Amino acid sequence: MTLTLDSSGLVAGIRFLPSPNCDPRPADAVINLLVIHNISLPPGEFGGTGIIELFTNELNSAQHPYYREIAHLKVSAHFLVRRDGEMIQFVPCSERAWHAGESAWRGRDRCNDYSIGIELEGADDQPFSDIQYDRLASLTRTLQAAYPAMAIAGHSDIAPGRKTDPGPRFDWARLRELLTA
Repeated sequence: MTLTLDSSGLVAGIRFLPSPNCDPRPADAVINLLVIHNISLPPGEFGGTGIIELFTNELNSAQHPYYREIAHLKVSAHFLVRRDGEMIQFVPCSERAWHAGESAWRGRDRCNDYSIGIELEGADDQPFSDIQYDRLASLTRTLQAAYPAMAIAGHSDIAPGRKTDPGPRFDWARLRELLTA
């Protein structure tokens, strides 16, 4: 799959559902980190609308007991890769998505300032789908072409002790192999 990133920070061919949970990056920010996450809403369930509703501030806290705990959150990511391979963009790459929280990478804090966040629909204890790896690799290659100094880390790498995703079932070697193929 060949993707292109336009000057506004949107990837052509990916559905764009704008999230209000973003703001301008600092003027001196250089995008040089890709953060991989996982998410499922409700936890351990796939294919529903909960992730979209969370990122667009439309989550109905009455729909599931867990939603009462998180409905107040104002979070987003730049991209979501669903288990069936569908990709959704919520925040232009030129903007700061609110995905990393309290975080640090290589001695620099505030990772949201200089990173792009990709959520994989999944959970720590379940493997990701083949098409998710393919789509993640395609999207990562596109982003690395636009931002050549981009490193790749998991949420657990930038927020150790606080976050565990993308989790032990994420196959880092497989991603590296796909990126060099």
